[in-house]
Amino acid sequence: MDARLPRQNRVNPWGEIVATPARGAWMGNRGALHNAASRIVRHHRGMRWIICVLRFKGRQRTLMTPGHYTELFFLDEATALAAGHRPCAECQRPRFDLFRRTWAAANPGLAQGAIPSAAALDAALHAERIDDAGRKVVFAARLGDLPFGTLVAGDEPATPWLVGEGRLWRWSFAGYTPGPAWEGTRAVGVLTPASVVRTLAAGYPVQVHPSAGDRQKAVGSRGEDFTAKGAEGAKARREGHC
Repeated sequence: MDARLPRQNRVNPWGEIVATPARGAWMGNRGALHNAASRIVRHHRGMRWIICVLRFKGRQRTLMTPGHYTELFFLDEATALAAGHRPCAECQRPRFDLFRRTWAAANPGLAQGAIPSAAALDAALHAERIDDAGRKVVFAARLGDLPFGTLVAGDEPATPWLVGEGRLWRWSFAGYTPGPAWEGTRAVGVLTPASVVRTLAAGYPVQVHPSAGDRQKAVGSRGEDFTAKGAEGAKARREGHC
């Protein structure tokens, strides 16, 4: 691969993996997606789609090492959630636990009264990510029914918009730019999976890029260096990890 060209490792809210020089604030993966030439050859491998911090316990990785998972990057957590990912159970253990507790409370029919394991959560999310033909699942809703941090498709289907406080923010790999004030009755196609939308509505503090300056509800503008310790850390390594 030409080192002067950007790698195909950035993810948009549709879940597509593209090449762009823009940087990401979070890392993640969906398994090994690249070949020996560092080219993406598949959309995903398995149901464990995770969001990771950029730095964790001083670990160093060489991007797109053959035979290892493909490092993917996201503008912010809102983008990663819209693409169908969830917090990693190892490098983001506190955030993973918060997400699955909030998800279970917001989705009692899916959780069936239990805090889901990483595998159970992944299976539920996978049904909302893509359909049987591998296409992004998009559902219809009114803007007034959607919480802060949801990503939607507007009148231009290829242009994602972030639902902010009283207005939409136009998404790009570089950040957000102000959009129009939204009307509560306006129908849109929702990119963020349905159970995750309910999780945001239940109070999960999604991290949003600071260019959408009307509200910040999260751990910061970039991935923090969380550490999984003791028994929780060992369990994290079994359930879902970097």
